[in-house]
Amino acid sequence: MRVSSAGVLPRVAIWIAGLGCAACLPLAAFAEITNDSMAGPGLRSRPAYDGATSQHVELVPVIRYFGQPWFARSTQGVLEAGLRTELLPGLHAGVQLAYEPGRQASSSDFLQSHHVTDIGRGASLGAQLEWDHQFGPMPVTLLVRARKHTDPALGAQADLRLSAGVFQSGRLALGVFTQATWADAASTGSFYGVDPASAAVTGLPVFAPRGGWLFASAGLLGSFELSPKWVIVGSLEARRLRGDAARSPLVQRASNHYVSTGLAYRF
Repeated sequence: MRVSSAGVLPRVAIWIAGLGCAACLPLAAFAEITNDSMAGPGLRSRPAYDGATSQHVELVPVIRYFGQPWFARSTQGVLEAGLRTELLPGLHAGVQLAYEPGRQASSSDFLQSHHVTDIGRGASLGAQLEWDHQFGPMPVTLLVRARKHTDPALGAQADLRLSAGVFQSGRLALGVFTQATWADAASTGSFYGVDPASAAVTGLPVFAPRGGWLFASAGLLGSFELSPKWVIVGSLEARRLRGDAARSPLVQRASNHYVSTGLAYRF
């Protein structure tokens, strides 16, 4: 379903972004900065696409599993699974297959009214390097990830994500995160470009974006233990488009917010 963007949530998301910057980001939760294995269902409110004014509510998985050498997770910005190995204590390298949600015009009145075509759901292949460290009582995770869409026309992206646990009292734990994502010209163009043929159909001006910094985000993570095995997780994220993507005629607003919650079973 679609709901209009309310005034309160964007202001909350902007406040959280400031908190994330002062403290140093799909379903993020405090699971991001713990090695506990968990799985369960979740709900996420997200923009129809980054740059939209409408929100879309969807079911999402909450999953985090690290085996030897397999892993799967939805807690670092994308749903991904693959192989990884420990190079040094706390430093892991891996390869991953990730889900890419694409963009569906049916989720946005703006896209539908301009007859903008869908970008199909798909997958990306890539590699990552992750460093986990404990600074006193504060766990910190730094992730560098590169991923290339299996459809060459949709290009490649790279992520830099920093997470930190900042509070724990009894069953309640809180953390903050921030992320920057870059995209090549093919990726930025497929989502935010308007070629001459599309301009003739949509009525939008021709726009050929370059690659570069795609977006920056920051947010708050949280978890509450219901029992030793069950935990409620959630996150709030403020995200802002950057570079040529922010100037695209497909962008209604440069800033968006994400809200997630889920129930997970530890195993």
